Formats: sequence, C-alpha cells, structure tokens
Amino acid sequence: MNDLTALLREKGLRSTPHRRAVLHALADRPHSTAVEVAEVVARAGAAAGPSAVSELSRQGLYNVLEDLRRVGLVRSIEPAGSATRFELQHGDNHHHLVCRVCGRVRDVPCAVGSAPCLEAGPQEGFEIDEAELVFWGRCAECAAR
Repeated sequence: MNDLTALLREKGLRSTPHRRAVLHALADRPHSTAVEVAEVVARAGAAAGPSAVSELSRQGLYNVLEDLRRVGLVRSIEPAGSATRFELQHGDNHHHLVCRVCGRVRDVPCAVGSAPCLEAGPQEGFEIDEAELVFWGRCAECAAR
C-alpha cells in the first residue's frame, strides 16, 4: 500500500482507498471495463471485511478512473464495438489484439521500433508522439471452435 501511496502522491493525487483499490484491480485484471473494475473492487472489499473500502458509486468509479488516466497512471483503450477498457499505464508503447468472437484483449509489443512505431504521412504543424493500434482477429480458443 505504501508504494501506491507514494506513486499517487508523486502524481499529485491524494492516496485514497478507492484509488488504491482501482489500481490493484487493474493490476490483477488488465483491459477491464469500468463494470469489471467495480466487480473486482467490490469482491476485494467484501473479502477484506467490514473495515475495507467503502462502496464505490458508479460516478465515483468514473471519477477515479479519469483522475488516474489524467495523471498517466491508467490508459484507456476503446476498441470499436466494445466498452472502454482500462489498464495500468506502463509507458511501454504496446498495442492490442482483440478477439472478434469473445472480446478478449491481449497486449502485443510495438509494431516496429520505438514510439510512435508507425509512421503517418506528413502532418504539417503536428508533432506525433504516440500511435495506437488495434489488431482484430480470433483468439486461439475461438479459432479452435
């Protein structure tokens, strides 16, 4: 808990039980939707007993996710046709594979080289520092069916 407290404070945020719980949930379940994060936080709170994290409202959860995203601790990805998914920001410039059948999301390393690892055509007056790429297909389990 002290590491998370230090990390949150380093980013200019207060270390609250809800922020720490969301970070723990995303460490355990990367690529989670907000609903899935809420479920993980609720299960962890129930398992820890009555003195654990108080219930987190839907708006409270979105506020926490936005605070963490804004300071660069959490990254959001928005695959077409899917709810927004969240993961811890590792600064490793990775992309994602999304299964068209079951929706499973998996990390894939940068396509080529270092950030932004894809080259856009000339963009006069615009400095590109990141590229986001989603590969679509079927995961091994869905392809085997």
